[in-house]
Amino acid sequence: MRCVLWLFLLVLPLPALADGWAALERDGAIAIMRHALAPGGGDPAQFVLEDCETQRNLDARGRAQARAIGAEMRLRGVEFDEVFTSQWCRCRETAALIEMGAVEALPSLNSFFGGQGDRVGQTGATLAALSAREGRVLLVTHQVNITALTGVFPKSGEIIVAELQDGALTVTGRILIEPPQ
Repeated sequence: MRCVLWLFLLVLPLPALADGWAALERDGAIAIMRHALAPGGGDPAQFVLEDCETQRNLDARGRAQARAIGAEMRLRGVEFDEVFTSQWCRCRETAALIEMGAVEALPSLNSFFGGQGDRVGQTGATLAALSAREGRVLLVTHQVNITALTGVFPKSGEIIVAELQDGALTVTGRILIEPPQ
């Protein structure tokens, strides 16, 4: 019974997170987006950062999802002062396809899944980079990075909206546009 109650509580929407679009309109809003749909998990053993052929990449549904997310943001008048992305190809492609402005690579957004990278160091570096910025910022990154920053396990293409408070991120909203079938 306790497990059923716990699962029920996990799926209840939190009132404070009811409208991610409204949260995104606030000054200083930080949008942290998981790359669009890229089937599979992790990366192949022969992964090379500079070679997209060796990575797990967006498929046609993922590319359509990224375009739809960008179109919805533009329709709603959402703009970002800065857009940062992981150096992984699926993140760079997502950031390009949403067309929300010039994109800059931020290595601290690179995945640290499966022992790659440094979870603590990269999370700290991302928070430091955010504290040095003003305005509305979009980060395109990976599930593990988003979970480390916010405690949220996002779906592919999901945007977690947060505010920086006392050196930590406080989640204020969530936005999800599912990939087409």
